[in-house]
Amino acid sequence: MTYESITVTPLTPTIGGEISGVDLTKPLSNQQVDELHAALADRLCIFFRDQPISHDDHKRFTNYFGGAHIAPSTAPWRVPGHDEVTIIHADKDSTFVAGEDWHTDMACDAEPPMGSVLYLHTVPPQGGDTLFSNMYAAYDALSDRMKAYLDGMTAMYDSIVGFGGKTPEGMKLPRSSHPVIRTHPVTGRKAIYANRGYTTYIEGVPAAESRAVLDFLFQHVQHPMFQCRFTWRPNSIAFWDNRCSQHMAIWDYFPNTRSGFRIQVLGDKPV
Repeated sequence: MTYESITVTPLTPTIGGEISGVDLTKPLSNQQVDELHAALADRLCIFFRDQPISHDDHKRFTNYFGGAHIAPSTAPWRVPGHDEVTIIHADKDSTFVAGEDWHTDMACDAEPPMGSVLYLHTVPPQGGDTLFSNMYAAYDALSDRMKAYLDGMTAMYDSIVGFGGKTPEGMKLPRSSHPVIRTHPVTGRKAIYANRGYTTYIEGVPAAESRAVLDFLFQHVQHPMFQCRFTWRPNSIAFWDNRCSQHMAIWDYFPNTRSGFRIQVLGDKPV
């Protein structure tokens, strides 16, 4: 890829790119926006340093990619007056941290978010990295026999998985049927969509077969050759494409604090 208004430094040959040459506290030019779209399509997840953004800056940046997806299950953690913005926070009083296993955000929703924009203003002195995995590469690495077997299969994606199998009082958690393998609407490439954070069973096959296949896929997507690792610094931003990547937040920094805000970007129903 050739860029004129931004600089993209790859993290690995297959996934991740650190962006420089933009100031997200200010409006971007059309060329910058176009090149960021291209960078996201090419790198799957892109990262920014030294961006002390406000909630309004955060929302403006998200709008360049289609506006905000407001997930039903985020209601308890929304910022007052900014329903698009979800608080992401862990400290010495936390008993669990969401996103500790491989997943793609809100896969349980009828139209899951195409991407997520996470801004962290406070990070631990060590630890708290996020891992990202390339689901194109994971799909391409499957055998032709496995690809043929999975073609056309659907699975149930349920948000109750992230809540330990229990529905919090007063909440109605979404669940949806989506493909096990989805086709990216922009690139046309196939990617593994089934993920440990939301996928409960494959539809139309015996339970034991479903569990065996999902266990294989959940292990397969974790292979290091598909991954990059992002080490946070204060005022860093990560923007990842949920349609072709999975990620995992590492909670290895207790009792230190890791804090910031996330907006998810509107998507469509996986096909």
